[in-house]
Amino acid sequence: MTATPRPGTHAAAAANAGARPRAPPRPPAAHAEKDRTDSHVRMAVTLEQAPWLGWILVKALMRFAFMVANNLVAISSYVFYVIVLQPLRVLDRKSFWYIEGIMYKWLLGMVASWGWYAGYTVMEWGDDVKAVMDDEAVMLVNHQATGDVCTLMMCLQDKGLVVAQMMWLMDHIFKYTNFGIVSLIHGDFFIRQGKSHRDKQLLLLRKHLENNYRNRDRKWIVLFPEGGFLRKRRETSQAFAKKKNLPFLTHVTLPRIGATQIILNVLVARQQNGSPAGGDVKELDSKSKGLQWIIDTTIAYPKAQPIDIQTWILGYRKPTVTHVHYRIFPIKDVPLETEELSDWLYQRFIEKEDLLTHFYETGAFPPSQGHREAVSREMTLSNKWIFLIQSFAFLSGYMWYNIFQYFYHCLF
Repeated sequence: MTATPRPGTHAAAAANAGARPRAPPRPPAAHAEKDRTDSHVRMAVTLEQAPWLGWILVKALMRFAFMVANNLVAISSYVFYVIVLQPLRVLDRKSFWYIEGIMYKWLLGMVASWGWYAGYTVMEWGDDVKAVMDDEAVMLVNHQATGDVCTLMMCLQDKGLVVAQMMWLMDHIFKYTNFGIVSLIHGDFFIRQGKSHRDKQLLLLRKHLENNYRNRDRKWIVLFPEGGFLRKRRETSQAFAKKKNLPFLTHVTLPRIGATQIILNVLVARQQNGSPAGGDVKELDSKSKGLQWIIDTTIAYPKAQPIDIQTWILGYRKPTVTHVHYRIFPIKDVPLETEELSDWLYQRFIEKEDLLTHFYETGAFPPSQGHREAVSREMTLSNKWIFLIQSFAFLSGYMWYNIFQYFYHCLF
């Protein structure tokens, strides 16, 4: 039997003689030399990136300057045209709101073009909403960032007059943005979030729909049922789900039922004894079939990194494809009673969770029911059309400037 050498003895030293010797500690001078080398490498990388970063900054400033000029001439011209057309509103209300809707669509098209030229494009999946673009519909959309609105402005541009006849339900803070005056004139609804405002806001929404929806020949409504951005509501939603024994959602939050129920109660044409009943009866003429479709809309960003409005304007993010999935439900399949409607909405957002999970894992949405593979459609904007509406905006701005300058000189 061989004795194990004790530490500290000559035998132990001999036993370890064949072991790999440790490198001697590096002197302070060697550390300093390595740090200087790493610093030079980082400096070299930074200097190599400087032209690219400089170009990004210059491009962002140029885009911002153009956006400011675009807003000044386009929004001002829109307001002045609406003022001048007020006599037409009295004589022929339908024609007035048609013209206003066309100008509204052009304005949203200009916003869409900012992202389009930055390389922020849209790929569409699921049902083809062009099939129902002439009918009344509600879009239920998941909400991740301010760029969601810009994405919808882009992908709905090629859907006929949908954008011109659309009503948006958005947070009241948008009322105080540069686009707020346009939305107020068009008849969009600004909703204030919070429990203390909820009941009052729903009453205001009902009144707004009864007075403005069919009176202004609106067809579609865009609604974000989650009531806020994903990052702000996720924890609260998950806590609520745990309390109510509901599914734990990560990519969406549980929807709120209030606004959806008001919209359905007001706009769905119910038949009683062969005649329409329910909300907005005074505006429901013989040609209107009432609300016919619910379009469940799911927006997905690559790597779950949403685009915000600042990125959309300045364009400093690399070109990105945003993916939008549609699923269309006939209104007859949607329950109107509170509890059943709540369950139906929860089920839609559970399905959104599954859709987004599949997308983030595979980079594509799953195929629709009854299909073997999913088919995507690339949404495109016409560069010629964008040029024409931008030219019209700047020419209108120049025209209004000369008109006001003429009257100024006449008066003073």
